[in-house]
Amino acid sequence: MNPDELAATLEEAGLSPYQADAFVTLLERGSASATDVAQASSVPDPRIYDVLRGLEERGYVETYEQGSLQARARDPTEVLDDLRSRATRLEDAAEEIETRWTRPDIEDHAVSIVKRFDTVLTRANELIRSADHQIQIGLTPPQFDALEDALVAAREAGADVKLCLFPETAAEPSLPATERLAEACTEARYRRIPAPFVALVDRSWTCFAPNRHSANEYGVLVNDRTHAYVFYWYFSTCLWDVYEPVYSARDDELPTTYVDIREALRRIESLLEEGRRIEATVEGFETDTGLETTASGTVTDVDYTGRSDGDGGAVPITQFAGKAAFALERDGRTRTVGGWGAIVEDVEAVRITLESAT
Repeated sequence: MNPDELAATLEEAGLSPYQADAFVTLLERGSASATDVAQASSVPDPRIYDVLRGLEERGYVETYEQGSLQARARDPTEVLDDLRSRATRLEDAAEEIETRWTRPDIEDHAVSIVKRFDTVLTRANELIRSADHQIQIGLTPPQFDALEDALVAAREAGADVKLCLFPETAAEPSLPATERLAEACTEARYRRIPAPFVALVDRSWTCFAPNRHSANEYGVLVNDRTHAYVFYWYFSTCLWDVYEPVYSARDDELPTTYVDIREALRRIESLLEEGRRIEATVEGFETDTGLETTASGTVTDVDYTGRSDGDGGAVPITQFAGKAAFALERDGRTRTVGGWGAIVEDVEAVRITLESAT
């Protein structure tokens, strides 16, 4: 580092330009009179005494009388400690700035916009690992690789995981092996065209980011049930309902469990049309008190806004876009069961298990 660079660095550490220049001059000379320091540096003669006194107050030099005012650089231990302390604080500040830029505090906000996709992926990883009930996620195979361990942990903890895979570009990707999917999800589907990354966790959190090849890189983190419900319908209609499974842990045998009332209603309605008596168990929350509840009984009716076309095929999910509920009777008491965001029903279902159909 040449003298000019050293002086500039000392200015960044808090010295004035004149103080930095005078101190570097004294370092090179060891000691010198005030007049010699002024002549060898850029400090004007009338300012040299004030400059040296300022350096002495800060512990950089010491002055003494020897016919005229003399100055010499002090033992640098104290100066070095100060500079190294400043360097540490600057390094800490740099790390804090990077942390705040890449991952803002999101706990106190319903919606946060972040600059990097990596921030979205990191938050999705944390949320997936803490999931209690359900996850709906759309992602590319490389993103699956990054979140696989978290998804496996969520499945092992009992969460229902719906997973839609899609390519990052128009090129066909290699999909994960069935064995890996079996450990990471309840059901997986494949969409042949690229899409944004989206992860919904327990009906409350949403992590969203555009395709990595879009013009702008950003992410949206949502901690709000109402906003998450909008993303749920995006997932259901654009990433799920119209695509065939590439893996499913489900079969036609009962008992079987659903976390989406609309998928449960599809099955319930077809069984009721066959004249079956359906026994079901519902885990969820009482809508009037918010308390957890479990209800069991016989399904006696379904109620939804759309109408089946009657051709015997699967009812499109959009037919259930409005009201979606069923009645559960036990010991002469009937309770109505709704899904995500239920208000008028007695129970908001989190898990619906169809126990038997006779």
